[in-house]
Parts: sequence; C-alpha cells; structure tokens
Amino acid sequence: MQTEKVVDYIVNWLKDYAKNAGINGFVIGISGGIDSAVTSTLCAKTGLDLLCIEMPIHQAASHVSRGQEHIAQLKQRFSNVSDIQVDLTPVFEEFKTEVSLEGKQATVDMALANTRARLRMTTLYYHAGLLGLLVAGTGNKVEDFGVGFYTKYGDGGVDLSPIADLLKSEVYKIGAYLNVPDSIMNAAPSDGLFGDARSDEDQIGASYPELEWAMQMKDEGKTETDFEGRQKQVFQIFMKYNRSNTHKMIPIPICEIPKELK
Repeated sequence: MQTEKVVDYIVNWLKDYAKNAGINGFVIGISGGIDSAVTSTLCAKTGLDLLCIEMPIHQAASHVSRGQEHIAQLKQRFSNVSDIQVDLTPVFEEFKTEVSLEGKQATVDMALANTRARLRMTTLYYHAGLLGLLVAGTGNKVEDFGVGFYTKYGDGGVDLSPIADLLKSEVYKIGAYLNVPDSIMNAAPSDGLFGDARSDEDQIGASYPELEWAMQMKDEGKTETDFEGRQKQVFQIFMKYNRSNTHKMIPIPICEIPKELK
C-alpha cells in the first residue's frame, strides 16, 4: 500500500465531500482505539472543524486514558480540533430502569451493549446538528463488510466512512504513518461495549490477521472443505459472522408494491 498517497487521497475525499455538502467539518467519537484515532487524525488533516467526543459508559480506565492521550496529541498538532466529554453513564443507568431486563443474561448483556452504541450515535448526531458537522464513521473493511462487527444504528450510524475500504492491517500502517500514540498502536482492539477490557478477539474467537485471511479466502471462492485445523476453524468463524450479519451490510429491505396494486 502506498501509505502517504492513500492518506492524501482520503483527506482530499473528506474535504471534497464536506465542501459539496456545505458542511463545516466533522464530529467523531473517540474510543481509545486505532480506528477512531486514525479516522480523527485524517479528519483533522483536512483543516476543517473537528469535534472529538468522549462518551464513557462505565468505560474501562485504559480506554479512557488512551482516548485522552490521543485527543491531547491531536489538539497539540492541529488548531482546528476541539473536544468535549459527555458522560452517558447516568443516561444508560436511567434507561435500564425503564426497560425489562428479564431473559437470558447473555441476550440481555448484548442488548445493553448495543444500547450503549446507540446512545453514543444519538449524542454524535445531536452535536453534528447543533454545529453543522458530519458524523465520521470509524469502521474498517473487515468489520463493516467481513464479519459485520458493529452495532446497526449505533457505530454503524454515520454520514460517511473514511476507512471502510481499508483492512485492519492497513489501518495500522496508516496509524504508524500518522504518529498515532504507541499506547493505541499496541493495544488489543476492543469495542468497549461491555464496560471491561475484553478484546475483539475475545468476542469473535479469531484475530484480525486471521479474519483478513478468511475474508480473502471467501473472495477467492474457497469453502471450509478446503481447510483443516486452525484454518478451518477460523474460516468457519468468519463465515458464521458474515452470514448472520448480512443484514447490516445490505440496504434496508423495501416492500415494493406491484404496480397493479397501486
């Protein structure tokens, strides 16, 4: 990958999109992870307004500290960057008092995790509407189009996706080029939706390099019968997520009424 040219291409794409939309800049949620760090730095390089928002909900301390370190670095490097913190923990706790928490614990935990992401999306769009900004998404290609590892209408609810055509390994290459803090570069990827430090690999059962390999194998038309051992296991994991999350990767189904019925 021609990293410098890819960075320039994305930055120019962002500037052109904002100009054509008549928008002042971007707002982005900062998680302390590599994807939001890279995306926010790319947005900052446009010279347009960038609002970075931290939105903790019982957040792991390591995630918060990495996010704050990154924002401090961005503000030191770019005069167009501002930031706020919106503590959504009280909102989340109040929400829990108004809904049923009955059912299988794993199902309830997942529903609440997705609720965290949707509360954050609502917060981002509130500030976007207030300040005339676009919500920049942080999903990469493996998450968005491979395993669908994001929340529908949560972190998947965005105006534009600057890094969605980049594999996770490519995001790390850009992160190194953009001087993203080492604490973020070296941290295990995590969605931060459960209030602890569990990693994406803990949840999925495969690492991003493994998922990238499986995604390539699928694109080449391979099936699980072509592999054995760990490779077969990884391919099965990838395909399970790919199939179950297809609904996230395609347009919303529309019931088209036959003309003779109108």
